[in-house]
Amino acid sequence: MFPVEFPREAIDEAAARVVSRLTRAGYEGYLVGGCVRDLLVGKRPKDFDVATSARPEEVRALFRNSRIIGRRFRLVHVLFPAGHVVETATFRKNPTQDEQLEGEDLLIRSDNVFGRNHEDAGRRDFTINGLFYDLERRAILDWVGGMEHIHARTVQTIGDPVVRFHEDPVRMLRAIKFAARLDFGMSREVYDAAVQCRGMLAMAARPRLSEEVLRLMRGGASQRSVWLLWEMGMLDVLLPELSTYLADCEDDSHVWALLSEVDRAITDDAGSLSDVLLWAALLVEPLLEACDQTSDPRRAARDFLEPVIERLNLPRRIAESVERIVAILPRIEAGRGQRQQKSALYPLALRLAALRAVARGERPTEEPAADEGEIELGDGPTKKRRRRRSRARS
Repeated sequence: MFPVEFPREAIDEAAARVVSRLTRAGYEGYLVGGCVRDLLVGKRPKDFDVATSARPEEVRALFRNSRIIGRRFRLVHVLFPAGHVVETATFRKNPTQDEQLEGEDLLIRSDNVFGRNHEDAGRRDFTINGLFYDLERRAILDWVGGMEHIHARTVQTIGDPVVRFHEDPVRMLRAIKFAARLDFGMSREVYDAAVQCRGMLAMAARPRLSEEVLRLMRGGASQRSVWLLWEMGMLDVLLPELSTYLADCEDDSHVWALLSEVDRAITDDAGSLSDVLLWAALLVEPLLEACDQTSDPRRAARDFLEPVIERLNLPRRIAESVERIVAILPRIEAGRGQRQQKSALYPLALRLAALRAVARGERPTEEPAADEGEIELGDGPTKKRRRRRSRARS
């Protein structure tokens, strides 16, 4: 146990109320996971999660403003005003502790084996995420060595990293996310295991891969995240199109500079970049290369994105938007984007052009004045305005 007192204003009031009611009812209740980690490293937690000895039905009975969700992983959402949710999960233990799995398939397919507090800590992915905070005693409960790795600023799995990555390959992407976002290093064991197991990413659920890539882009550390993906060989599995471009181009500095600008924009604007813009920024350079010197840029972009849609379950609506943005981007950067001004995607394309310009050390493209003589090529056909005929005077 490590005595730690966080400022009262740093603790989410709703989460504290959930813990208080659970403990008054005779259950254990702690703040857990990412919120404890972020508080310890001086960051403001995005969410506060609670772990408890109460079963989901017991939590639901205590809070009328709650609902049970999930099938593979049943937990309770306690609802508060303004859409605020406190996720409350029952202590669990790793299913592999109850039965020996034969063969090499360690992929976790069920996660509803209830356990005790130390078992719940032990089934989490990384030591820095296995810390519990006792609000009453104002102390960190550490069964996994997380405090040591917080002080050492190191990402380390709980248990053998090869086994943990085989259980859930997405943990490799989470290791990169935490290393990049927290500016931590990876232990040698974790780094080597991720390189060894990177091919396992192809076995992960495709929607999870797509969402995890977006999380890497959203966190304000996309430049370091994508660099680690490339350095560790995971980009070859996830986005070989981008990996090949980086390997083949003579100067890749513009790619990293653009991602740095994305990070700056997210930090300055509190995460205001849309998913469409993030995907466009990630893929724009190889996409522009694929569209270069073609008579039909949109068709070339569509052909480029089709394997990405299949491999990562990229939503087609996002892919189509990226396709259209990249197709009109050269005209905007050349100052000839008037015809696209009324398109719903024009502001995103203009923002991407501005990010690319700043990344190259150039002045951002200014929004051109509307030209009434042009007919926009936006989301659909538009009617030409009829010119009124002047009546002849009698």
